Amino acid sequence: MGCFCSKDVRCKPGYEDPIVLASETPFTVNEVEALYDLFKKISSSIIDDGLIHKEEFQLALFNNSSKHNLFADRVFDIFDIKRNGVIESGEFVRSLSVFHPNAPEADKISFLFRVYDLRQTGCIEREELKEMVMALLSENVLSLSDDVVESIVEKTMMEADTKKDGKIDEEEWREFVKKNPAVIKIMTLSNLKCVLNFILFPAKLFYDLIFSFSVTDISLEIVNMHFK
Repeated sequence: MGCFCSKDVRCKPGYEDPIVLASETPFTVNEVEALYDLFKKISSSIIDDGLIHKEEFQLALFNNSSKHNLFADRVFDIFDIKRNGVIESGEFVRSLSVFHPNAPEADKISFLFRVYDLRQTGCIEREELKEMVMALLSENVLSLSDDVVESIVEKTMMEADTKKDGKIDEEEWREFVKKNPAVIKIMTLSNLKCVLNFILFPAKLFYDLIFSFSVTDISLEIVNMHFK
């Protein structure tokens, strides 16, 4: 497998050929190379080792390497496909591909399910749903009373937990999304079509891609569903 660094630069572990990545994702070769430029900026922001560490991920999102956020932590963990505590360039591109307009809807549904499955048990439990709702509302500076949050969680569980076993499995999640298509709409980011622009403003666009869609659209959609 090749690498996509220049002849004058020694390849670092985890780099993959952009042609291979383009064949496995909806991205073109040029888009993969543009994503690689973004990856290089992020992965060298603290430790220049060709890998994105969690602190660098947080720095790219919040301009603060020590800020912790539940949603950002989950996204990092999902991007870390090898589960070795860092994100390699191939993992970065493959994980971002789920937000592409041409990515399969099933992949988008699965990704969002994994975000909410905080404890990685294969189902979304009531407490996990509540934790994520509270985290998203807090980050979006939406202040709701405990009673309203409880009501939102309860309404969501009642609708999604069709087996009435106190948790939402993947099958129930898929059915829930079918009934509430706006939930999955947020998983398609149209500005990925302009991926080459990442080179110009990497930090801002990375934040827009990975974080702002979640705290605004997911949290508001949950609230809107409650008050329908």
